[in-house]
Amino acid sequence: MPSSQPPGATLQVNAQQSRHYPSRPALEVLICTHQRARLLARALDSLEAATRPTDCPLGVFVVANACSDDTPRLLAERAATTDTARLPLRWIVDPVPGKSHALNLALPQARAPLIAFVDDDHRLDPGYLLALVEAARTQPEAELFCGRILPDWDGSEPAWVHDQGPYRIYPLPVPRFDLGAEPHPVVPGSATPGGGNLAIRQGLFARIGPFRLELGPHGHNLGGAEDIEWVKRAVASGAPLHYVPGMCQYHYVEADRMTLGYVLRKAYERSASTLRIAPSAHPRRWPPRYMLRKVVGYGLRALFALGWPARRFYLTRLAAALGEIKGFSQQVRDPRPESPSGSDPDAPTR
Repeated sequence: MPSSQPPGATLQVNAQQSRHYPSRPALEVLICTHQRARLLARALDSLEAATRPTDCPLGVFVVANACSDDTPRLLAERAATTDTARLPLRWIVDPVPGKSHALNLALPQARAPLIAFVDDDHRLDPGYLLALVEAARTQPEAELFCGRILPDWDGSEPAWVHDQGPYRIYPLPVPRFDLGAEPHPVVPGSATPGGGNLAIRQGLFARIGPFRLELGPHGHNLGGAEDIEWVKRAVASGAPLHYVPGMCQYHYVEADRMTLGYVLRKAYERSASTLRIAPSAHPRRWPPRYMLRKVVGYGLRALFALGWPARRFYLTRLAAALGEIKGFSQQVRDPRPESPSGSDPDAPTR
């Protein structure tokens, strides 16, 4: 499978924009969405409710990626509004499934010097826009900005998701990224944010190149790492990355993510994606012994664990270990140029 396509090569259907969309916005919020009209409306509502910076023309740019639900109708209605108090919106249809494909199509068409990525299942903190614009103004050398992603807990979630003891589950069934309460430059290799809460300067995408199609999710599967890999490439090229805690987004918590089955699938696919983009110092055909030892070790611990918290923990670790083997196999089948290494802030040292 090819890893990219010429920017703008995909047919755009029903391209529309608000009458008051600025010809030269200072900030554009980019949302790639697939079959989530209800959550998209929630994300757009939170963006509308956020405090807006003065003297900063804003625009919202949405890519409806292979949507057959109410998403086109929702976007058409919002774009057609004559209410100038609402944020101006433009949108296009990308009929080819895949988030990476949607990003590669949209970014060459961005009009603003600053582009913010927001996932369709996120809710923005009211101070998000102010924090991002202020960071871009006070950190002119930074080319990437990242912020907090926190689970949008509502109290209905099971108690085990908050466990911080020896059997706490990681990765969590919903994304989390938090580098503390103070803004700071992110040292290369210390942490790598995903694309759910990221902002970039105009021109960076053209310099770094497209997102890898084979890594991004297609539909709502659990594939990923296209954003991690792209950010690593950008940082390796010398692009400064700055952490802005006020750039806070809350990830919607779906009830079906609170099941053991989802947690195991998440651990398996996330580990596979992470290993797939990791550098390989010594090409080989068979998985290293340490991977096999982890599978056997976690499997035995899960089998003989005393109590459900311990068994759930070791089953999750087993799924992650099996995911590493899957990622290794994918890496062998589809070798790529090495990506710079970086740690996962959610993953504690084993």
